[in-house]
Amino acid sequence: MKQVIQTLKRTDAEKRIPVVRMEIDYELATLHDAMIEDNAAEIKACKVRLEKLRQEMLRLEA
Repeated sequence: MKQVIQTLKRTDAEKRIPVVRMEIDYELATLHDAMIEDNAAEIKACKVRLEKLRQEMLRLEA
């Protein structure tokens, strides 16, 4: 039973990784735009979202 659950989690993770990478790319583009506009609030928000995505990616790749 444990092996079945681990297999399902692994399959879900494999499907989620490309999505997280696209989300990271989008956030990086948003961060770049915020830096060009010198928008401190948006820069901070982007960094927070990027940190959450980074942590999720680390969990998925583990």
